[in-house]
Parts: sequence; C-alpha cells; structure tokens
Amino acid sequence: MKYVDGFVLVVSKKRVKAYQKMAQMAGKVWKKHGALAYFECMGDDLNPDMCGMKALMFPKMAKLKKGETVWFSFIMYKSRKHRDLVNAKVMKDPLMNANDWKDKPMPFDMKRFAYAGFRAIVEA
Repeated sequence: MKYVDGFVLVVSKKRVKAYQKMAQMAGKVWKKHGALAYFECMGDDLNPDMCGMKALMFPKMAKLKKGETVWFSFIMYKSRKHRDLVNAKVMKDPLMNANDWKDKPMPFDMKRFAYAGFRAIVEA
C-alpha cells in the first residue's frame, strides 16, 4: 500500500501566485527524487452540501479569514520507508536551499499549517 504526506495550509489570495511558483518548484524536486505523485489543490467548494450530515468544514478548521483560501496538498510514495528516503534527498537538493528562498517569508501562514504522514488503507 502507498504512503502519503498530507498538508492543509492557508494562503492569502494575494500570495497565490507566489505559493504556486514555490509549489511548482517543490513538485519538480520531489518527483526528481522519487515521489510517485505531487498535488497542490486550492480550495474550490469549501462549504459543500453534506445532505444534513454534520462535518467540520475546512474554512472553520483552518480559521480562514476574508481574502484567504485553504489548500490541501499531498505527496504520494511507495511506502513510509520510501517517503523517508525521498525526503532526505529532497532536503539536500540545492533547489531547496537556493538563495532565492533564503530569508524570505513563506507565502502561506505557518501558524495555520498542518502536516502528517498517512498509510494508505484502501486504494481503489
């Protein structure tokens, strides 16, 4: 079964292009070092009709403010061991340590950023 790193983050709508640029570079780096897939997904239907079912919606969970959008992102690997190997290579990649990014603020709110690794249980 596959392994997935998942992220939920908040990006100011004014910073979407900057985040997209960073994410495109990151996707290339992760894929170069063996990630199976890399997705950056900007919120679109953030308050869907749940047919009466109660659920915590992403905007409330992320404490979304006016002028912001929530993103769900994920990277897919063969296994947790594969994830660890890929991430170790990614962190050593020169693009991840380029001066272009040094001392610049992240284009997303680090205080409302969530990350975790997930073992795929069902794959259809």
